Amino acid sequence: MPSCADALNDRTMKHIKLLLLILPLLGTGPLWAQQDVMISQYLFNGLLINPGYAGSHPYTSSSLLHRSQWNQFDGAPTTSVVAVDGALRNNSMGVGILMLHDQIGLTTQTDVAVNFAYRMRLGAGRLAFGLKGGVANTRADLFAAELTDPGDPNYSENQQITQSARFGFGAYYHMQRFYCGVSIPTLTALGPFAQTVQPHLLTTAGVVIQASDGVMLKPSFLVKGVQGAPLQLDLNLHALFQERIWMGAGWRSGDAIVSMMEIQVTPELRIGYAHDFTLSDIRNYSTGSNEILIGFDFGQGISAKRSPRYF
Repeated sequence: MPSCADALNDRTMKHIKLLLLILPLLGTGPLWAQQDVMISQYLFNGLLINPGYAGSHPYTSSSLLHRSQWNQFDGAPTTSVVAVDGALRNNSMGVGILMLHDQIGLTTQTDVAVNFAYRMRLGAGRLAFGLKGGVANTRADLFAAELTDPGDPNYSENQQITQSARFGFGAYYHMQRFYCGVSIPTLTALGPFAQTVQPHLLTTAGVVIQASDGVMLKPSFLVKGVQGAPLQLDLNLHALFQERIWMGAGWRSGDAIVSMMEIQVTPELRIGYAHDFTLSDIRNYSTGSNEILIGFDFGQGISAKRSPRYF
């Protein structure tokens, strides 16, 4: 008689086969130039890429992430992200708040967004449909520019500010050891320069496999598409040791090889680090990019005996 584990493995393999069939089709549609913020530790910060992720754990989850991209470059991008999400009404709904501060050169952008997800049971897992709404504040510190012509009238006024409202959606399905999702974090925008916002289509999936006693493996992928640029593919492989230490590596097409680590210090506290080894010509001038993540989970469902956090 087949065990529950065998049944779960059969279902998981069916999902994987379906994803492998769907993945090539992503290249047959219209291509979508990179505009949304990019981080490497999205695997444990899913709210950034999919509003349907909100409430996917029975406890409240929070994280603080900082990314310094292209070290040694003056004015290179830096990104800080604060995310908090939790489940409501017996896990039938989820809500999350996402705050993001991104700076590149003279320009800074601050986003605040609220995410709402409606969750329902589907087979052995849950399917969620999420909506995202927020405000983006973009500012240019023109007085900080080094000018060859100090009298240039285009730089005569400081702190040019624009504000826009942004909306997105996503669908997210997950079981205990499997997840997949599709999302457009910024589908449309209202306000100045809203017409320049390009929707990013994101498709992602991952599965956790028992490799041996005390070792779990998690292969995953993310496909990113934006109009005017080729599709970008992330391939990742993580290993979980003794349900506490994650070690992983990833490859981002045309961009970087990524090394990642996360430690579950206590049932509530986790700390992560990622380093991008740049593959483009920028590698001749930069040692890569660094990310630090601190996560804290709290509320119901937190205990010393809880299942490890896979996603």
